[in-house]
Amino acid sequence: MRDKASTLFYILGSFFIANALLAEFIGVKIFSLEGWLGIEPVKLSFFGKTDLSFNLTAGVLLWPVVFVMTDIINEYFGRRGVRFLSFTAAILISYAFVMIFFAMDLTPAEFWIERVSPSGTVNMDLAFNTIFGQGLWIIVGSLTAFLIGQLVDVTVFHYLRRFTGSSKIWLRATGSTLVSQFIDSFVVLFIAFYIGAGWELSLVLAIGIVNYIYKFLIAIILTPLLYILHFLIDLYLGKELSEKLIQEAAKNSKLT
Repeated sequence: MRDKASTLFYILGSFFIANALLAEFIGVKIFSLEGWLGIEPVKLSFFGKTDLSFNLTAGVLLWPVVFVMTDIINEYFGRRGVRFLSFTAAILISYAFVMIFFAMDLTPAEFWIERVSPSGTVNMDLAFNTIFGQGLWIIVGSLTAFLIGQLVDVTVFHYLRRFTGSSKIWLRATGSTLVSQFIDSFVVLFIAFYIGAGWELSLVLAIGIVNYIYKFLIAIILTPLLYILHFLIDLYLGKELSEKLIQEAAKNSKLT
């Protein structure tokens, strides 16, 4: 029975870390949500900043999935499981960025530097360094926001569990995600752009609200996914082991 629990933790943890890494790397691309959906820009206004649209980093496609995985891991393996995977992911992300910066300093092969494409001649070395060479403050902001968001998520999750017990997983999972995503939205912008780039605080707050609106809607939309994953995991573990893991997770989380 414990082999199933270990296998489940391995699968959930691997998917969690893979999505966290991918979200960091694809986050260098900024896309227009309205353009992608084929609709007109919404042009929101906050804190005196007008014509704000949903121009988001591509990482937002995966971060909601990371937080859903956080809630599932929370449910079956508790606070310790989430903390272990969160710090592991942060260490691996940091390691990946160190290796990327090392690769950026490597002398490129002459034949590789220029490549002819349908759009013209591309300097591959410049493109590589531009895409992967995120500013230090963005990396610091992203990692800090990730860790704070994860720790807040697990804390709110188990706080709400005191009132919901084993029922209403949607309330504790979605509720904890909405709180943690709110904090995450502003921490990364504050560190990366207010401290690192000298943006006005009003601009940081305005963009943070736009980002959070998107995350709020996605968190609600993904709520059924929690029940689907819960059902599949319970089917895999069996009722007895599933209930045992959930009870142990809740009990141990009260002690840590």
